[in-house]
Amino acid sequence: MPETSDKHIGARIREFRLIRDFSLAELGRRAHVSTSQLSRVETGEQPASPSVLAAVARALGVTLSVLHGQPYIHMLQKDQLDRLLAPISSALDAWDIPPEDDLPLRPLDDIAEDTKVVAKKRAQGKFGPVAEALPELITDTALAVQTYTAPGRDRERAHNLQAEIARTTAIVAYRLGYMDLARLALARMAVAAPQSGDPRQVAVERYERAVITHAETSRPDRGVALMKRALRDLDDDGDPATMAVRGTLLLRASALSAVQKDHTAAGDWLGQAEALAEAGAAADAAEEPPGSRYALAFGELNVNLGRLDVAMFQDDYETAVRVAGDVRLPDSYQPTRVAGFLIRRASAEAWTARHDDALASLEQAREKAPQLTRYHPEVHQTVGTLLRARQRAAEPLREFAQWSGV
Repeated sequence: MPETSDKHIGARIREFRLIRDFSLAELGRRAHVSTSQLSRVETGEQPASPSVLAAVARALGVTLSVLHGQPYIHMLQKDQLDRLLAPISSALDAWDIPPEDDLPLRPLDDIAEDTKVVAKKRAQGKFGPVAEALPELITDTALAVQTYTAPGRDRERAHNLQAEIARTTAIVAYRLGYMDLARLALARMAVAAPQSGDPRQVAVERYERAVITHAETSRPDRGVALMKRALRDLDDDGDPATMAVRGTLLLRASALSAVQKDHTAAGDWLGQAEALAEAGAAADAAEEPPGSRYALAFGELNVNLGRLDVAMFQDDYETAVRVAGDVRLPDSYQPTRVAGFLIRRASAEAWTARHDDALASLEQAREKAPQLTRYHPEVHQTVGTLLRARQRAAEPLREFAQWSGV
């Protein structure tokens, strides 16, 4: 009998194959895998080997993590994706080409306000409305950069807005599983950020590259190298916004080091982040939500969440449970982030045989963000662990397993 995770991955492969309009034969040709083998993988009759999964992911243009469970793609259907993403791709391709039509130049203040709105919606996981707004904003910022060519504040501000829009585009494309589009947007951000006059924007670009590119291609070492470079180039000037960016870089370096099993380095990075959070606690508390700048989140809460991540990466589940017990999420925290925390807590509870607690955490996650919970790979792994443990609360566990497709 195949593993439930393989069934899940097989269903994901089929879903992305249909979205790409590939037949089994076409996907097999692109991935160099036989049609019969692909068919068995999709139906769950045969587990997929790591080499087959890697080949299929490349052929589909997604990362392995997307195949293992990307919830956001379920929010949109194929025709919606085509309608939303094609104009974004076209706008990015024409980034530095003067428009044929005599388009009016929008005021930078208006563009900045719209940029804040889409960043907020992006943080809430509202990728459909964000994707609809992006083509126009990409064109607006490109026109602003082409207009403000003389050195000065307007030129820097136009590049800063261009970098922010490129960043949002990269994140949305990545979350929807379109890695080629995400990489193109990151490349645009890398061009705009150094012209923004804001070294923090350059650091944020390196952070996103570490998250989207190197971490997802199993090269956490490159991600750590990027974080080191970003921290070295970003002056510690005591500005609250700079502290937020530096703290986020430190937490990312800690997590990536933990992935590499470099526990000493992970602890060192985490310790630096903790010290920085303590120094900026007063400034962080004034933000809404606390610690949010550059659409990044950093403060005591995020250090605790980083400590939880490191413990999970180190398979230290007792510590993870203890750290999770100390986490207090603000009422303003986004539901998807709350659900993500609860899912991690449930995983640690399952591994430490706290079966009732794990199931309760999963139920809470489902209440907060059912779409995220239903397709999250860690939910499937945790439910599988609970099923194998033959938990006494069999009926609610079976109900949850059926709901989540395990």
